[in-house]
Amino acid sequence: MDIRDKIPPSGSPAGIPNDLSAFWMPFTNNRAYKASPRLLVSAEGMHYRSHDGRSILDGTAGLWCTNAGHCRAPIVEAIQRQAATMDFAPTFQMGHPLAFELASKLTAMAPEGFTQAFFTNSGSESVDTALKIALAYHRARGEGHRTRFIGRERGYHGVGFGGISVGGIVANRKVFGPLLAGVDHLPHTYSREHQAYSRGQPDWGAHLADELERIVALHDASTIAAVIVEPVAGSTGVLIPPKGYLERLRAICDRHGLLLIFDEVITGFGRLGTAFATDYFGVKPDMITLAKGLTNAAVPMGAVLTRQGLYDTLLEAAPPGTIELFHGYTYSAHALACAAGIATLDLYRDEGLFERAAALAPDWEEAVHGLKGTRHVIDLRNLGLIAGIELEPRPGKPGSRAYDAFVKCYERGVLIRVTGDIIALSPPLIIEPEHVDTIMTTIREVLETLD
Repeated sequence: MDIRDKIPPSGSPAGIPNDLSAFWMPFTNNRAYKASPRLLVSAEGMHYRSHDGRSILDGTAGLWCTNAGHCRAPIVEAIQRQAATMDFAPTFQMGHPLAFELASKLTAMAPEGFTQAFFTNSGSESVDTALKIALAYHRARGEGHRTRFIGRERGYHGVGFGGISVGGIVANRKVFGPLLAGVDHLPHTYSREHQAYSRGQPDWGAHLADELERIVALHDASTIAAVIVEPVAGSTGVLIPPKGYLERLRAICDRHGLLLIFDEVITGFGRLGTAFATDYFGVKPDMITLAKGLTNAAVPMGAVLTRQGLYDTLLEAAPPGTIELFHGYTYSAHALACAAGIATLDLYRDEGLFERAAALAPDWEEAVHGLKGTRHVIDLRNLGLIAGIELEPRPGKPGSRAYDAFVKCYERGVLIRVTGDIIALSPPLIIEPEHVDTIMTTIREVLETLD
């Protein structure tokens, strides 16, 4: 058969596909979804438009990623210009101007000492890249025996084999075999008994960082390359670090020569009212993994920020005329992604969106904790413009109550995200008070209707 006969024409009169079978959807109950699909066909500002013409208020910034809101003109226009100028340029032994411009802007806004940016295409790739840099760094220092990684229970670090190995969400790991060897995990930081309804950082739990000392003693520091944690654990259901916890982790890593990696794929770019969580908490890691808000999700892109010493060590160890790090991706620093990234960082700066998020955070906290006493709610957590609303699970049916809340909120015009029996909220930083009220009112009303 001629290929022209095999590929169907594009589009449909209403822009709606008439066949949902071919797309294997990620992190989705495909059978349930395709029996009753929810399609988003356009977006602008704080809202999506559904296939049936309804306006959907975005309470999740897409997937924690459209921090500046949807379809922002400066970003759209930058992508359009670049697509008409040059679609792709290789970055293996070659380069293009926008890659260097974006790296300069990104390192300029980073904490002092972070002088290099390695570009990837997603948070998952950023995590795997950071892990490889850690191994290469120790080898270049003559400590190639440092190969072990320490993650954390309930941590989410993407879906590459490195990321799910150091990650600690059971469902993401259990069907994929033994994963990477030589990985151990810290305990997670959440205790409803001690932390329920905390506003901001809980007072209880800093001592949980001391478990790293036990792990170091078990394996010996000389075998451990790096510790990786999310400053705020997002995808597992918004776990806020206890006061002093991150500071203790940093001190223990320093004591034993371990690299500390902050996975800021979610917390980067204003989510806490600062450029990065390291700025908010005043704790500086050795590497920062990024994605999502880097381009406002307009074009897939990720990055790893490294402190100067890591880059210098690899350069000094490599013989002249050789490649220092045998790692990269075809689409590292893709031209369209760089254009989107530059426009996004400029938009954050010009509109003061990080400062705006910081100013909104106290009112957001009040609105979130205003749900206390709502039917089925057993805990509320918040920091910056993030919130976790934990629901009591139905006996024998974990996750079903939150999923029903997700569907009913969507039917009422509000997009939320659920993980297990936890509602996670992370609205675009352009959110207005009336949007906050709509989100919270809708959640309250929906929860009151659920069994």
